[in-house]
Order: sequence, then structure tokens, then C-alpha cells
Amino acid sequence: MIDLLKKTMYMGLGLAEITREKVEELSRELVKKGELSEKEGRDLVEELSRKADSAKKNLEKRVDKLVEQTLDRINVATKDDLAKVEKKLNGKISALKAQKK
Repeated sequence: MIDLLKKTMYMGLGLAEITREKVEELSRELVKKGELSEKEGRDLVEELSRKADSAKKNLEKRVDKLVEQTLDRINVATKDDLAKVEKKLNGKISALKAQKK
């Protein structure tokens, strides 16, 4: 389940990068044909890049939240949970070792 979510996120991120490349290519073509000035072409690429970055960040946040909700729903122990258990076990082991002496 987690792998599927990660693959979906990475696919979205890859799509954003491909989109930038295509926008740059389209912008160059439009500038070459004289339909856009060089400044307009640069502005177009920058604007769409900002929007893609924003969409990427939004997607990352949504995937993080979905993964967190999924892990919580299936009751998977977190790193903090495991650290607490480890600390308790280390304390018990130390106490047992002290009793044997």
C-alpha cells in the first residue's frame, strides 16, 4: 500500500518535471515563430514552473497525510513507539542484570 502511494507521488513529481521541459520547448517554438517575445517566453516558463512547484508541494503534503492516516488506521507502530519500547526493554534488561549480581 505504501509503495503504491510512493509510486503515485513520484509519478506526479516526474510529470511535473516533464511538463516543465515541454513548456520550455513550446516556449522556444513560439519565440522562434515570433508569436511570443523572449521575455514573454521566459515569463511563461517561470509562471508555469512556479505553479508546478506549488502543485508538487501540495501533492507531497497530501501523500504524507494519506500515508500517515493509512498507517494510523492499520495501527502500525511509529519510530517513537518503537523507541519507547526499546527504552523500556533496556531498563528491564538492566534491572535483570543488576538482580543477578
